Amino acid sequence: MFADYTMGELGAIFAMQGFAGLILFSVFVLMALGLAIIFGQMGVINMAHGEFMILGAYVTYITSNLFADYLPSLFSIYFFIAMILAFFVTAALGMLVEWSLIRHLYKRPLDTLLATWGLSLILQQIYRSVFGAREVGVTIPDWMMGSLPLTDLIEVPINGIFVMVLAISISVAVYFMMYRSSWGKQVRAVTQNRVMAGAVGINTERTDRLTFGIGCGVAGVAGSAFTMIGSTGPTAGQLYIVDTFLVVVFGGAASLLGTIASAFSISQAQSIMEFFLSGSMAKVLTLLTVVGILMLRPQGLFALKLRK
Repeated sequence: MFADYTMGELGAIFAMQGFAGLILFSVFVLMALGLAIIFGQMGVINMAHGEFMILGAYVTYITSNLFADYLPSLFSIYFFIAMILAFFVTAALGMLVEWSLIRHLYKRPLDTLLATWGLSLILQQIYRSVFGAREVGVTIPDWMMGSLPLTDLIEVPINGIFVMVLAISISVAVYFMMYRSSWGKQVRAVTQNRVMAGAVGINTERTDRLTFGIGCGVAGVAGSAFTMIGSTGPTAGQLYIVDTFLVVVFGGAASLLGTIASAFSISQAQSIMEFFLSGSMAKVLTLLTVVGILMLRPQGLFALKLRK
């Protein structure tokens, strides 16, 4: 497999694929952070998480077109506006879904799986009816175009660097929300003992709704980032939902560090193996490895110790 390449070429290949893996890692992290909040903290299996991501991508697409048509002088900053709008639109839809559907299904994880799977099909059909079945793409601002040459053989795209910086920023923001804010303390209190949390005055229903909304909002930001590296279609979210659940479970539910470590290892393994093997074989080998590790450590890489 490596015999046809010189050492210099192999070094360049591993560097390029490693950077491509970092871009994939960024998308995984942004998707998995929202899912870790919903699944890890609330125990809700949200099969519509990919559709929330695609909603954020469509919001970015609409914002791009509006700025191009009506505010061309501000087009260079449209993505930052789109990202904020994507967060609030998807968070609002998430809170509506929690109020109308999810709150009736707590402590029934299989029912949440079936209900959110049906929701994902409904959202896919809505996207197909509104935006059409074909994939759409956004126009990237000029300052995101091009690449930075590191060596004669290695170049890194600027939009990929931006997505990675965005993923790091969102990860830091989620960390401070979950572990350094009063809201995060309330979420963790409700997770560990809902009855006692309610007894000390925490509004558990409001905490659940905000938690679900923020998890969906983070998925919307992931959708905005996704438009920088790929096109958007009604079913594009389903391509990432399995990998996202894999990242969360492999890293350990409710563990932010585990989610990041899991996303990094899975994305790097897939990216490097895809160059030397087929994409499907890379996924098969990655999945087999993760399943083997989970058989030895079913709680994931970083499991939180809770008092039962």
